Amino acid sequence: METGPILRTMIRNKLGVILITLQIAFTMTVVINAIFIINERSRLMARPSGLDEANTFFLTSVGFGDDFNEAVTVADDLAALRQMPGVVNATITNAIPVSGSGSNSGVRLVDDETAATSFAAYYRVDEHTIETMDLELIAGRNFAAQDIQWRQGDERTATEQLIISCQLASKLFPEQEPNAVLGETLFISGSQPHQVIGIVEQLQGPWPSNSNVELAMLQPMHSFFGSATYLIRTEPGERDRLMVEVEEMLVASNGNRLIRNLMSLQQTREESYQIDSAMSTILWVVIITLVFITCMGIVGLAVFGINRRRKQIGTRRAPGATRLQILRYFMVENFLVSGIGVALGAVLTIGFSILLTSSFNMPVMAWYYTPLGMLALLVIGQIAVLGPSSGAARTEPAIATRSI
Repeated sequence: METGPILRTMIRNKLGVILITLQIAFTMTVVINAIFIINERSRLMARPSGLDEANTFFLTSVGFGDDFNEAVTVADDLAALRQMPGVVNATITNAIPVSGSGSNSGVRLVDDETAATSFAAYYRVDEHTIETMDLELIAGRNFAAQDIQWRQGDERTATEQLIISCQLASKLFPEQEPNAVLGETLFISGSQPHQVIGIVEQLQGPWPSNSNVELAMLQPMHSFFGSATYLIRTEPGERDRLMVEVEEMLVASNGNRLIRNLMSLQQTREESYQIDSAMSTILWVVIITLVFITCMGIVGLAVFGINRRRKQIGTRRAPGATRLQILRYFMVENFLVSGIGVALGAVLTIGFSILLTSSFNMPVMAWYYTPLGMLALLVIGQIAVLGPSSGAARTEPAIATRSI
């Protein structure tokens, strides 16, 4: 089929062609980048925390009154929790993974403030934390009871040991295996030296949207500030029952405190990612709306062109042009229009992706998003115009001629 007549028709209807081309390019730019953002957020949301989330919950004990002794209360609470039927283990911590609230600290390899610094979340824990969190220790050892420091208020005595995540070890020592990292000295919070005694396979920090959420470490200590957060891991299927029983037991054991923030880790994850889930839903609505509007634009342009060329259709059909030839004519015309649109859209998509990467510290979009998006829009465009083109192909020569 000669493309000359098609190109001349497109030039005569250049305003409509330009508008639909820009619409396709705009749709492609928004849709591809939106799908990339959705996939990236989904990937971040799916990252494992390293914990047995289905069987773990936490709560905060807040003391009040002159008779409240936090050190004694914490010791009694943990002993009671660990003895409850159905409890695997319990620990105390300053923060909860993926909760959105916690602390981080600068980590350096040398005692030099000008040296490169990595920031990692830290959990202040005891020797029961590894089992309570269900962490996999892939190198080194766990904390011993004598390693744990119990501080009063803002006391600043330094701990000497650290257990770090495998991701933090890889970032700090990219050329060393986990076992080789054991014994290395890290400088935390200024010039305080800490020795790495263990490495866990997976551990997330408290901030789920942080791209460096898997950089985390455990410190063997706890500071008494009048409140304590307990993390409790249960046997499978026992979590919900124990959440009720644990709260009742703690309330009954000490009248000088309140129990707050009783929540499962699964609920914490869901609440932490609510904004991400809502954003993904909104983006899908935008994607579907833009694609629908673009399809309607393509159909509208095709119908308008067909109605204006009834005589031309009749002229082609009278000497023997087949329905397939008429159908192919309009399909090729739409393919050329859509092709120009997706070509322009490819340039805009890449440019917009670069802007997002530089402005919002997003990862670089994979190369295959753009060609797949081009192919998808070309196919959608051809499907959209198939109906009007088929209708034109079914027009009888005499009816087409009389319709002028």
